[in-house]
Amino acid sequence: MPVHLTPAQLTALTVLAVASVAWLLVLTRVLRRMRARAEAHAALRAFPVRPAMPGLPVLPALPRQQQVAGPHRENVELTTAEEDAFAGLVRRLSSDR
Repeated sequence: MPVHLTPAQLTALTVLAVASVAWLLVLTRVLRRMRARAEAHAALRAFPVRPAMPGLPVLPALPRQQQVAGPHRENVELTTAEEDAFAGLVRRLSSDR
């Protein structure tokens, strides 16, 4: 124990040293996990991604779709009166904003 340090200073120095070692251990662990995740991500990237529709580009931020074909898309033919009524409804709802 150095003579020129008070017990409070020695305690503070010890706590600081222990905190530094703990911080280094945690930092090492986090960096190892990040490296392992990066390697796993690179392994996933090694598989080719084929686009769902051949004419569209692949967006890497979106997850790949597991289904080859999606659900059947339904559409309904509207009469002229129904189209006019729908257009009026859209105009009325958009004017409230």
